[in-house]
Amino acid sequence: MSDQKPVDVDKVDVAYVARLARLYLTDEEVKTFQDQMEHVVGYVKKINELDLSGVEPTSHAVAVQNVLREDVVKEGLPRDVVLANAPATVSDQFQVPKIVE
Repeated sequence: MSDQKPVDVDKVDVAYVARLARLYLTDEEVKTFQDQMEHVVGYVKKINELDLSGVEPTSHAVAVQNVLREDVVKEGLPRDVVLANAPATVSDQFQVPKIVE
């Protein structure tokens, strides 16, 4: 048997969410945000009143298409040109600071 109480999906507990996000809110801020969240949930619940039976689910309001170009193999830059931009090189390679002990 679970000791958890049933969750009211119509209510967002701002203080609880703030603790999860490690936000430190004053009591006044919690009350302000709680009132705002209740208004937001109220607006979202209005969607349930609409007849959406003929509307297909979409993720975008307009059709989205990726514009991709063909992969074309090209010659890379010569090593000496690339290494000329490096602040330090060793044996034809970039020299970087050691970051792991």
